[in-house]
Amino acid sequence: MTSPRVMTPEDLYRMHWVNDPVVSPVSGAIAYVHKSVSDKKDGYRSHIRLLNGSEDIPFTSGEGDAAPAWSPDGSKLAFLRKKGERPQVWTMPASGGEARPVTDLKHGASAFKWSPDGSLLLVRSQTCGTDADEESASKSEEKDKLPEEMIINRIRYKGDGVGLWNGRRHHLYIVNPVTDESRAVTEGAFDIGSFDWSPDGARIAYTAGVSSDQYPDPDLRLTNDLFLMDASGQNTKKLTDESLSIYSIAFTPDGERILMLASDLSCGFATLTRIHLLPLAGGPSQALYTEMDVQLGHAAVSDMRAGAGTPPLFSKDGQAVYVQLSQDGSVHIGRFALDGSSYELVAGGEREIYQFDLTEDENLILAAADPLQPGDLFSLTVASQEESRLTHCNEELWNELRFSTPESFTFKTSDGWPIQGWIMKPVNYKEGSKVPAVLEIHGGPQAMYGHTFMQEFQLLAAAGYAVFYTNPRGGHGYGQVHVNTVRGDYGGRDYQDLMEAVDYVLDTYSYVDASRLGVTGGSYGGFMTNWIVGHTDRFQAAVTQRSICNWISFYGVSDIGYTFTQDQIWGNPWDDLEKLWQHSPIAYVKNVDTPLLILHGEQDLRCPIEQGEQLFIALKRLNKETQFIRFPGADHNLSRSGHPHLRVKRLSHIVRWFVEHIEV
Repeated sequence: MTSPRVMTPEDLYRMHWVNDPVVSPVSGAIAYVHKSVSDKKDGYRSHIRLLNGSEDIPFTSGEGDAAPAWSPDGSKLAFLRKKGERPQVWTMPASGGEARPVTDLKHGASAFKWSPDGSLLLVRSQTCGTDADEESASKSEEKDKLPEEMIINRIRYKGDGVGLWNGRRHHLYIVNPVTDESRAVTEGAFDIGSFDWSPDGARIAYTAGVSSDQYPDPDLRLTNDLFLMDASGQNTKKLTDESLSIYSIAFTPDGERILMLASDLSCGFATLTRIHLLPLAGGPSQALYTEMDVQLGHAAVSDMRAGAGTPPLFSKDGQAVYVQLSQDGSVHIGRFALDGSSYELVAGGEREIYQFDLTEDENLILAAADPLQPGDLFSLTVASQEESRLTHCNEELWNELRFSTPESFTFKTSDGWPIQGWIMKPVNYKEGSKVPAVLEIHGGPQAMYGHTFMQEFQLLAAAGYAVFYTNPRGGHGYGQVHVNTVRGDYGGRDYQDLMEAVDYVLDTYSYVDASRLGVTGGSYGGFMTNWIVGHTDRFQAAVTQRSICNWISFYGVSDIGYTFTQDQIWGNPWDDLEKLWQHSPIAYVKNVDTPLLILHGEQDLRCPIEQGEQLFIALKRLNKETQFIRFPGADHNLSRSGHPHLRVKRLSHIVRWFVEHIEV
């Protein structure tokens, strides 16, 4: 038997991921999505598997099956699969057999829900919202003709991972899965977000940001509203007052209220999410558990997945709701009484529970990761807290590997604020030796590092580096004051927290060599990496990923720049030019003496590649040591869900740069 080895970037090709567990309401069988890298390493493949007792078998044979959902009577499983070039809703009998498409919508389906009696599907799809949108979309779809100009009239004309706006809007259709007939039930120059059926199937609720007297341009709205209509698409009513940013909605089981996970934006994008209940009989919505200084929902950072999270799920008696919460580096599940009287943590531990479902006897099926495994399914009996592991999707590869186990720590900053962090020794650490170390900085900044698996960290530990990472002020997991502190102060208290974290690590962990330090981070972490190398020379090498270097240009080129800059930096280019420049790392580029590797995706529209270009040209013009690597076709999520070959290349370049500049 061979000795375990350290992880390599290429091990990504052999990794497997599980997600979207859903429990049959009749048999208790668990359908889930199994994802892996394709044989040609040119993308991913996913199919649905079925867990029934000790049996774990393939259920579908598609290459890109996703989003499974059982019919209310458990007789069928619906899911998304491509038909031609676009995803459609397909169904398959619970007993197995052939899957068949039940939608043939022109622009495909992006989400769906069964009606309560299982006779219909409510499907979200793209459609042209106005006559002007129709003209724009038809032009973009013309084939084999002369190129056409694109006439742009809206400010939100592009989106990261989506590209340029195609002239279409997201609307709702009702589909009969027996006859395959469909009909649109919403229309207009707005996009549907979250949606749900009423328990009796007679009404539909949805969220949208619509033009109003207060917001004549809905693209500039940071809030949206809740709407209610008959299932026929008639008698639409707006139920909220334009004051909330609503992320997820669901009718309560009695049909008398609508639950919303929403923010009042009192602290801008840094505002904690709350449970809100809106009575349909009339009256304002009520925010519950406002005394809890905890972020509801999933806020953890990982390079294993993008878009994690599960919408709220109600208890079988309808008196409580199960919701994820992000706290102290973990993602847990809480059970919240709908009368606001009590809350209990029902699934905890130092881990990331990235999705979950309820069984008929109200136990939990968890999709969870921890620092030493990227995600598997678990069954949790809530009353006894007994837990069993249902899948071992990476067992074969993991048996070949050795990992570094993170050690958690908490220190107090110079102003007495507690900051949580983790440190990992090199995999082959020898007692008594001194080792180099790399500081990792998360993005967001409204996110958090936590008790979950990070391949990037393990690769650096495999290469001989200690790795340490923290949750400085500006991120979630530690309350409203903690997450709000960074707004208007990028490069201030957050930078100080990070530098004091470095001081703490050097003072506490004698094996870390202060003369051999590196730093890296992505998105906001890239901004902070750029800021750090312009303000200190204590690092011997740095890697900045999908970063921001210039808030002035970011305002106009990012898909969110015109709202994010105002909210986070408190300024705009025409009124606050000097403020934006003072918070821009490129203003301090002459001070940079740290060798800096710049990684950026060509199609990143969140932090567009011109940010990396500006920084690279400035550094080269000043004869600084730098290198610029551009990843073709990659958007802001390259590290989490990008092309597998480019993910491997990205990881390899990060390790290579540090090895070249910091001796192990």
